[in-house]
Amino acid sequence: MYSTLDITSIRKDFPILEQVVNGKPLIYFDNAATTQKPQAVLDALSGYYGQDNANIHRGIHTLAERATAAFEDSRKALQAFINAPSADEVIFTYGTTDSINLVAQAYGRHFLKKGDEIIISTMEHHSNIVPWQMLCEEKGCLLKIIPINDAGELDMEAYELLLSEKTKLVSVVHVSNALGTINPVKEIIKKAHAVGAKVLLDGAQACSHLEIDVQDLDCDFYALSMHKIYGPTGMGALFGKREILDAMPPYRGGGEMIKEVTFAKTTYNELPYKFEAGTPNIADAIASKFALDYINQLGKNNIATYENELLNYATQAIGEVPGVKIVGQAKDKVSVLSFVIDGIHHQDIGVLLDQQGIAIRTGHHCTQPLMQRFGLSGTSRASFAVYNTTEEIDAFIQGLYKVRKMLG
Repeated sequence: MYSTLDITSIRKDFPILEQVVNGKPLIYFDNAATTQKPQAVLDALSGYYGQDNANIHRGIHTLAERATAAFEDSRKALQAFINAPSADEVIFTYGTTDSINLVAQAYGRHFLKKGDEIIISTMEHHSNIVPWQMLCEEKGCLLKIIPINDAGELDMEAYELLLSEKTKLVSVVHVSNALGTINPVKEIIKKAHAVGAKVLLDGAQACSHLEIDVQDLDCDFYALSMHKIYGPTGMGALFGKREILDAMPPYRGGGEMIKEVTFAKTTYNELPYKFEAGTPNIADAIASKFALDYINQLGKNNIATYENELLNYATQAIGEVPGVKIVGQAKDKVSVLSFVIDGIHHQDIGVLLDQQGIAIRTGHHCTQPLMQRFGLSGTSRASFAVYNTTEEIDAFIQGLYKVRKMLG
């Protein structure tokens, strides 16, 4: 291995990894579903509730002011993390799914009309399919799908043919959660803008592996989840270009998103609060900054380099296991290894590995249309993070040999 990171020390930052599962040391390879949390994040959560618990923005007492400052510091940290022009363009949400629904409801319902076209891809998570289907049913829009090749890469020539003056929105995943494919999103955005369409990127998987620069990408919206990047669950963000967010009506009504309310008329608040109705997820928002600080301390490029080393090591090793086929062999990938074994159901693989203390994900990964494209009901998926090791991969491979011996 060529990583400059001290993985032994890093593992000590994640107390959950010290446990034993089914009599074996835990090997956690389900990072594409959610990453584990470093001690700094856990301390931030307990610290807020133990010292600063108060509602934010409207209080003038000390606890409220401390909580408000910490909450807004997290927004600034997210702004820097994705290089947004302004913290006002970073909307706190419950996660990527909530962010996509916000755009579908607040932008789509207001600006799209019958006959307009929305483009997504074959490899989308259900969260980037269903909201657009619902919008199309309501507004009479048409949903078009970018096909993929057998390696799990987008057919960019087909994408160009789908684009027209009727295209109003393109919403695609930056990195596939089921395949690990890194999509050519800058090219996608450029071609969409050429026909006047807006572009949303689902960054749920990308944000933990890639440097994200929304200004360089020139995307109109970028959605992400904190629990994919060592932060809390139920916490995410939506970046949107200011002029678009200003033009969008609020998604939810209530406190915080208003300036003035009378029974005759309500005046809405400014960005970002216009889209943040009600008491927010304060503790998880505050703890999110500590997750971002942790990543920045290690260095995003260092993490990506190490994870790629793990992926290459695992890809070579799993290729020697009889009957294994890797699903998703794009040239550009993150550390996601999706596979099937001839004659063995993916769920059985997951159960037997769990008995050996190895946590992987099995099933359709909320990408049923993608699975149908490959003629599969599901796959087994091992996904790696910065705290994983080659020794764990060796144990995982030995676990697969045991699975084959028992069921093959």
